[in-house]
Amino acid sequence: MFRISAVFLIVVAVAGCDETQGPQSADLAGMPDASEGRALFMDYCSACHGEDATGNGPLARQNRRAPADLTLISLRHGDSFPRAKVLSTVDGYARSDLSGPAMPEFGELLSGDLVPYDSGDGTATPTPRKLVALVEYLETVQKTR
Repeated sequence: MFRISAVFLIVVAVAGCDETQGPQSADLAGMPDASEGRALFMDYCSACHGEDATGNGPLARQNRRAPADLTLISLRHGDSFPRAKVLSTVDGYARSDLSGPAMPEFGELLSGDLVPYDSGDGTATPTPRKLVALVEYLETVQKTR
């Protein structure tokens, strides 16, 4: 029985390293998508940024500065969506300018399952699933020239 189990484990391990799929294919199968991110956006962001992400939400006027038009992120960055910067902004890591808009902390987005996510540097880093879903959604609403 031990030999059969050991052989089975070796076969499973080797199959997981199939070069056509890559070693992370099993991890990536459950990646969040833009539809999951859209639901999170509606729950957490639309009150300020608006349902269309242009910064015209019902609470926009209560902010010190107008909320950003999130559909222009790529245009503001040379037609490239800066995933790492967006992740840092949403999670609060990039908030060094205390005079800027008072964007709330999103602790709920940082809790729960972690998924491997490449934010553009070629390295899949464990990142909160909900945060990845939100970033994936924001990338889909970008305007082009």
